Amino acid sequence: MLQSITFNNDKILKIRIAMLSKVIKLLGLFALSTTVAFGANGARFNAIEGDVGHKYEEMVMGDPLTEISFGVSDPHEKIHNAYAEKYGNPEDPNYDKDGWEVTLDNLGFFSITNDEALRPLLIKAPEVGGFSPFNLHIYKKKSESKTYIGHVDPATMMDIVGVKDEGVRKDFIAMFEPLDQWVDENFGGEVQTVAFDKLPAKPMMTFEYEFERPEDITEFTGDFQGQFEELFEKHKYIIAGFKNFKETYTDDLELPFEEYDAYWVYSLCHFTYSYNIFNKGRPDTGIFAPCSMYMYVKKDSNKLVIGMPRLSVWVAVGGIKDPKKLEWVKKLDEEIVRLMKELGATEI
Repeated sequence: MLQSITFNNDKILKIRIAMLSKVIKLLGLFALSTTVAFGANGARFNAIEGDVGHKYEEMVMGDPLTEISFGVSDPHEKIHNAYAEKYGNPEDPNYDKDGWEVTLDNLGFFSITNDEALRPLLIKAPEVGGFSPFNLHIYKKKSESKTYIGHVDPATMMDIVGVKDEGVRKDFIAMFEPLDQWVDENFGGEVQTVAFDKLPAKPMMTFEYEFERPEDITEFTGDFQGQFEELFEKHKYIIAGFKNFKETYTDDLELPFEEYDAYWVYSLCHFTYSYNIFNKGRPDTGIFAPCSMYMYVKKDSNKLVIGMPRLSVWVAVGGIKDPKKLEWVKKLDEEIVRLMKELGATEI
C-alpha cells in the first residue's frame, strides 16, 4: 500500500537549496576543468572604438613611454601601406593578382624594451632575449570600427623561451604592469585576452656556433653579423631591427654587463610571409612580429649561442588553421634552421 508523503514549505526550501548547492559545485568543477584545458593566456589586447592609429604613433614615437622606463627601437608604422605598394600594385613584379585585397586600415610593429629592468634578467636567463625587444602591436581591420593595441602575454613569453627561474619570471611579468596601465589610461577600450590550449613540444630553435676567438671579440662579431645579414637578405628576409645590449649597457647606460662579451638581438621579418598572414585575415598574430633572434657570447667563451621562437608558436597561440598559412609557417621554420646550418651553426 502506497503511503502519501507530504513536506512542509521549510523542508521543500531546504531540499531545493541542497540541490542548487550541488549544481553550483558541479558548475564550478566544470569551469575549473575548462580553465585548465583552455585557460593559458596567449595575449592581451585593448579593443578601442574608432581609429586611434595617429594618436598611437604620435604618442609612442614621441617617446612618452620613457615615463614608465620603456624605449622604442626600430618602429615600423603603417605596414599596410607597404603591402599596398608592393602586392597591390599591378606594376610591381610582386603584385598579388589572385589575392590582393585591402583588408587593413592600420598595421604597426613597435619594438620596445625596459632596458634597466631587463638587464638583471638577461644576466640570469639570456633566453629572455627571445622577446626582448617585443612588439607593442597595433592593427585595425577595414571591416571593423575598432583599433587593437596589444602584446603577447609575458608569462607565455617565458614559457616559449623556456625560462623556469621563478624570480626571473616574476620580475619579467611585473615589467608589463605599468605598460598595460599606460595603454589603459591613454587609450581605454575593452581589455581582451586570447586563450590557447598548449605550446608546441619544441617552441624554440636554438644553435651554437664555435669560432676561433680573436684578441678583439668585435672582429668576430662584425664578421659574423655581415655573413648573417647577407645570407638572410639574399633569401628575402628583412633585418627589421638590431639591438646591441652589450653596447646599450656598457656604453650608453654605463651599467655592468660583464657576464657577456657580446649580446645582440636581430628583429627578423619575411615580408611576403607577413603579408600572407596579416593582410589575409590574421593581423592579430602580428604580436609575434618581427621575430627576435638573440645571439650572445659568454665571457671568455668561443661559442656564439643563438635562439629564436619558432613560427609554429604563432599557430599554437593564435589558433591558425588555414592550410596556406600553415604551409608558410612550416616553410620558414625549416628554412631558418637550414640557413643557420649553412652559416656553420649546430642546432641544439
